[in-house]
Amino acid sequence: MEGVVTIAAGRVRGMCRSGVWAFSGIPYAQPPLGDLRWRPPSPPSRWDGILNASDFGPIAPQPAASDGIASPSDPGEAGTQSEDCLTLNVWSPALPDEPTTDPGSGRPVMVWIHGGGFTTGSGSVFLYRGGPLVRHGDVVVVTINYRLGALGFLGHGALADASGATGNWGLQDQVAALRWVRDNIAVFGGDPTNITVFGESAGAFCVSSLLGTPAAAGLFRRAIVQSGGVHVHTIEQAEQRGDRLATALGLQSLSRDALLKVPADELVSATEVVAKHPPDPGLIPLPFLPVVDGRFLPEHPLGAVARGLSAGVDLIIGTNRDELTLWGLSNPSLWSLDEAGVTRWLATAAPDIPPEELLHGYREARLGRSESVEPRDMWVSIGSDGIFRWPSLQLAAAHHAPTFVYLFEWESPAFGGMLGSCHALEIPFVFGMVHVPAVQVLSGSGAEAELLSQQMQQAWISFARTGSPSHDALGAWPEWDPMARSTMVFGSSSGAVERPRDQELAVWEGYRPLRELTVS
Repeated sequence: MEGVVTIAAGRVRGMCRSGVWAFSGIPYAQPPLGDLRWRPPSPPSRWDGILNASDFGPIAPQPAASDGIASPSDPGEAGTQSEDCLTLNVWSPALPDEPTTDPGSGRPVMVWIHGGGFTTGSGSVFLYRGGPLVRHGDVVVVTINYRLGALGFLGHGALADASGATGNWGLQDQVAALRWVRDNIAVFGGDPTNITVFGESAGAFCVSSLLGTPAAAGLFRRAIVQSGGVHVHTIEQAEQRGDRLATALGLQSLSRDALLKVPADELVSATEVVAKHPPDPGLIPLPFLPVVDGRFLPEHPLGAVARGLSAGVDLIIGTNRDELTLWGLSNPSLWSLDEAGVTRWLATAAPDIPPEELLHGYREARLGRSESVEPRDMWVSIGSDGIFRWPSLQLAAAHHAPTFVYLFEWESPAFGGMLGSCHALEIPFVFGMVHVPAVQVLSGSGAEAELLSQQMQQAWISFARTGSPSHDALGAWPEWDPMARSTMVFGSSSGAVERPRDQELAVWEGYRPLRELTVS
């Protein structure tokens, strides 16, 4: 087979590698250059001839990657950066002779939204290659780039488009990519009526927001949120960051005309300044998040989900036990906090909850399990739950559709085991990459690691195909509800458990109830 397919914008040639068709760097929108900066994405222009889709497209402007998880491509490759970054990549086990859009006639489609704190990452990261998932489960995998940093998430009235929307340019890119998938994926053998969107960290925050985004309604049938939950900025918080950015750039005031003249690399550098000194750090001290702008995001996504906007979307959502160890490794001042330091951190990060209540609740729960109550471990446990696990359970409780919750407890052997079940550790297990020697430094290796990867891959694939993640090698994965809280615990021995590690969560629930539908 020639490997040429015809999509709406023209013909595309892919490559067959190890039995999987790969199409890389396909434009799904116009390059957001010039006056298209800080504007909604437009459909791509048609092209003549055949587009060669053998190489990944440029990645969004961003600072240098700080670790292998965020590296844009193969180890040792830097990846070209450009504002012309709105491309996606497709992996498929086979190309149909005659594409059809009939429901159920194609393969399940899994669309990955990468993480990276809204400032780094790309769809071409080595860990995100779709080949292993495709070979394991006969699915079509898509990864995307979207605008990052100030170019993707700077929200300010000075940048509002004609509708008044601002701040969610990267989120609008994701919606445009999902529309592209719906309209074109059949020629790659995918079923446009059976799309699962999944993401991790900032990508998971995006998936959570898309569940509450009217423009995304109907574009996907299922969603998987890996270390996410709903985290957004109000327009006031976004504009504070915009003003900080203007100061870092040496601008008298923030205006669209002035910002259009600023090179992308200067915006990246200024964003790093804002990241070091956010105006209101809280639990999520990121420079940018999705923005409740009253237009593209008319309301807080959690409220929209609670009202039933995502009622037709099945959901898997979960977190890793020791999310914060990854940040402690890169920031020794956090890793070495004493109890007074943890108390001060909590007073800033969660000002609505008395720090002594959190410390007491976690100390009692951890002592009951014979776990360490050293300040570093308390910081990791409280922060991991506050930033990731409790917001995830709040979303699970608000969601009006079948929902499955997991807790990832496999421990990394890296750095003598000090990372535990760190942030992003589940990614190579989901993508079937634990056989790669360079990845095994983080993931570990051996029969147990391979089994866990097979269990997770098959659960994600089964969910994408049928809406249920249960399968023979894993066993039954019950739906989650706020009472029983049945949770799939992934680790050296995986299985469903009711209310795992739940005692300490009572403090969060006392101040941020699961059923609270009034959100700010």
